[in-house]
Amino acid sequence: MKLARILGLALIAQTVSAHYIFNTLIAGSKTSTKAVRQPQDNSPIHEYTSGQITCNVDPSPASETVSISAGDTIGFTVDQKLYHKGPVAIYLGKAPGKAADWDGTGKNWFKIAEWGPTFNPFSFTSLDKNEFKTTIPKSVPSGEVSGLHLTGTPEFFVSCAQIKVTGGGSSNPSKVSIPGYIPQNDPSVMVNIYDPAPTAYTCPGPSVWTG
Repeated sequence: MKLARILGLALIAQTVSAHYIFNTLIAGSKTSTKAVRQPQDNSPIHEYTSGQITCNVDPSPASETVSISAGDTIGFTVDQKLYHKGPVAIYLGKAPGKAADWDGTGKNWFKIAEWGPTFNPFSFTSLDKNEFKTTIPKSVPSGEVSGLHLTGTPEFFVSCAQIKVTGGGSSNPSKVSIPGYIPQNDPSVMVNIYDPAPTAYTCPGPSVWTG
């Protein structure tokens, strides 16, 4: 049976009043804005335990689903370089049918990449980047995929994009729910990263699954 999936990119910026839109999907050698469920604007989402965190607030429907092979590059570009510090993560999510018909809810998500902290001085590897790419694990089952990104203080900026993965495997990684993968008042989003600067930091959500 063909499986549908959702791809997700997550940035958590620790300063208020950040404004970003992840508006372009990267899928192998292709890019697409039509595959992205475009947000209405670049306003942040604060309620990261609500359904808004899944694909933003009433996003425009995507008009295409882009095919990509397991093992190829996947990711997003943002409309400007990230000027706030925070972790970034990319997720895949398994849908019960076509990606275009799934709102992303349920315990179907797993993390495939992460841009975490650096120390001395404390920062994040996502800072000053406007492109985030990783590789789809070859053992991911084939099927359709959408893409999600977010950022927070807790401020979250969320988008979903639709892809169809081909040539995949049969792995079954542990999954989390979005919303639900970040508990209310979780230290990963509530920590003050400036004063005093952390000497340790754990990114929110599950560990990275590499297949």
